[in-house]
Amino acid sequence: MVANVILFDLDGTLLPMDTDSFVKHYLKELAQKVAPIVDPEQFVKALWAGTEAMVKSDDPSKTNEAVFEERFLNLLQLKREEIWPTLDHFYKEVFPQFSRLAEPTPLAKEVVNEALNQGYRVAIATNPLFPREAIEHRMTWAGIKDLPFEVVTVYEESSFTKPHPAYYEEICNRLDVKPEECIMVGNDKQEDMVAGSLGMKTYLVEGWVIDRGEPSYVIDDQGTLNQLLEKLKQKEGTFARRV
Repeated sequence: MVANVILFDLDGTLLPMDTDSFVKHYLKELAQKVAPIVDPEQFVKALWAGTEAMVKSDDPSKTNEAVFEERFLNLLQLKREEIWPTLDHFYKEVFPQFSRLAEPTPLAKEVVNEALNQGYRVAIATNPLFPREAIEHRMTWAGIKDLPFEVVTVYEESSFTKPHPAYYEEICNRLDVKPEECIMVGNDKQEDMVAGSLGMKTYLVEGWVIDRGEPSYVIDDQGTLNQLLEKLKQKEGTFARRV
């Protein structure tokens, strides 16, 4: 089956960055902002517990946001209105300053535009553990916010996370396509390359590769973002296509 959809991961793929360093900085700054409301150490523990709940959830009737909120607020013994305004303000006013922790490249926009010019449908398949606002800020840093992605996975609208195959199935359902019609482009050997187990073609972007060792998945193609752009232009490798 000919692939006509490309799913792009964001962090470490279209937006080059050291994800671990970014998360550490993010948690430190966020914990400081909520300190007047809740002990920073308790907050971070609850945040990780809420994140773990999202990763483990297999309930298609609940969004990741609902799963997170339930676990997070229960642990902190807080009501939503007691802390959410502070979180919303953080994502709106403080989070954008973290752009300095990323290393954006004009190649990201070139790659997506080349895919669009060739008739591919495109989507942002970033792990939906963050609110829409945080993900859109990162898309802005990458220079791709204005491009016509048909789906952007955010925690308000997604019910699964990477590396669950159901995460990719959910995207396919939203796009009304089969996995075999998709190419997943990412930098994580587990969370992104698992898409291949559903029948998607996979492309590993080199530079900020994340590899936990196990499980191991077949990778159909790999190279730098610049090599990806050239393969798209030349319709080579995974991108050899178009009847």
